[in-house]
Amino acid sequence: MRISIVIPAHNEASYLKDCLDSFVSQTYLPNEVIVVDDNSSDGTFKIAQSFAKQHDWIKVLQRKSIDEHIPGKKVVDTFNFGLKHTSEYDLIGKFDADIVLPPNYFELIVNQFQANWKLGMCSGLLFIKKGEDWVYENIADKSHIRGPIKLYHRACFNKIGGLRPGVGWDTMDTLLSKYHDFDTLTLPELHVKHLRPTGHGYSSKNYQAKGMAMYKMRYGIVLTKIAALKMAWQAKSPSLYIQAVLGYLKAFFQQQPKYVSKKEGKFIRSFRWKGIWSKL
Repeated sequence: MRISIVIPAHNEASYLKDCLDSFVSQTYLPNEVIVVDDNSSDGTFKIAQSFAKQHDWIKVLQRKSIDEHIPGKKVVDTFNFGLKHTSEYDLIGKFDADIVLPPNYFELIVNQFQANWKLGMCSGLLFIKKGEDWVYENIADKSHIRGPIKLYHRACFNKIGGLRPGVGWDTMDTLLSKYHDFDTLTLPELHVKHLRPTGHGYSSKNYQAKGMAMYKMRYGIVLTKIAALKMAWQAKSPSLYIQAVLGYLKAFFQQQPKYVSKKEGKFIRSFRWKGIWSKL
């Protein structure tokens, strides 16, 4: 199976070498890795270029964008920029520049795609450093495919219409894949090191954006409150709940455009409620 990976990178000089070393060390090499340097002011481009000189399947692109951090949208826009330059692929990946893969990562995942024709998305699990140990980054269920390590079958990626440029894109893709009857799978034996924990540099504005995303996914206020409560509990941050609900209400009163159709929204709400009831 042909694998194309796009890595959006903004000021990732501290992590990019370790990240790309883990790609080079794979037992099943991707056919291409495209690093998109998004307006970096550090050595990101230089590091990526040094790998590209040694490996013809690694490419480097430069994208000019504004310096402002726009959660969700900026990374998806950068990914889409790289996507335009990909070759023919069976699996397409959006990976972050601050992760380190185990050597057999793609080998085991390709086996899963070959064994199940309905598999639309697959990944390992993210682990962060705590003292001397690497522990599971407990901000999502272990069944959820996290944003830094997204890998899609082409059929699934095309069916869901690619990635939505905004906060919530990495939940939206999973929900739409379920809507289109694709399977998603995480492999607990694949431990991916996440060198920079999620939430680094988060602000109340970012938390509000999460609530806005739930409005755009047509969650409704009750589901939004439950989801916000769960996130706040996992993050040990009561303010996250308040800000997320405020974000939802702001989007509601502004009547912001939705990510999904009414039919897709109905499926998403039903799917979410089934998940809640199954845990009670």
